[in-house]
Amino acid sequence: MKVIIILGSQSDTAWGQKITESLAEWNLASETIVASAHKVPEKVFALVQKNNQEKNLVYVTVAGRSNGLSGVVAANSVQPVIACPPFKDKSDLLVNIHSTMQMPSETPVLTVLDPSNVAAACARILGLADENLQHKVENKIKEIKDNFS
Repeated sequence: MKVIIILGSQSDTAWGQKITESLAEWNLASETIVASAHKVPEKVFALVQKNNQEKNLVYVTVAGRSNGLSGVVAANSVQPVIACPPFKDKSDLLVNIHSTMQMPSETPVLTVLDPSNVAAACARILGLADENLQHKVENKIKEIKDNFS
């Protein structure tokens, strides 16, 4: 089980680190790679092709502004792709969210804006193939519900 975080730019490193830390709370292994779909698409394609035979893998793409990365990965990967774009503020989100949300047909990108929610989504997806991880998810849900008692 693994999560591959693809950063569209070195400037996304801090956001990627938040995702890595959130994944670690679930004991999910992750690997971070910098590869722009616009500037080095060959690197993105090679990564996806190399991993298309892998089971129990989720991609998390981190790209803002003109988010070609999420779509390129999703259109070529057999694994799920979760986009977690880094926005500087609410204005940046309002202007740039559409490049992540509006993908072409047959390009299934899931969008999650919070790094901890990305980790929880990865745990649920990967938990489908791992009973121990699924129990962790169930326990976390119970813990949250118990806080409302």
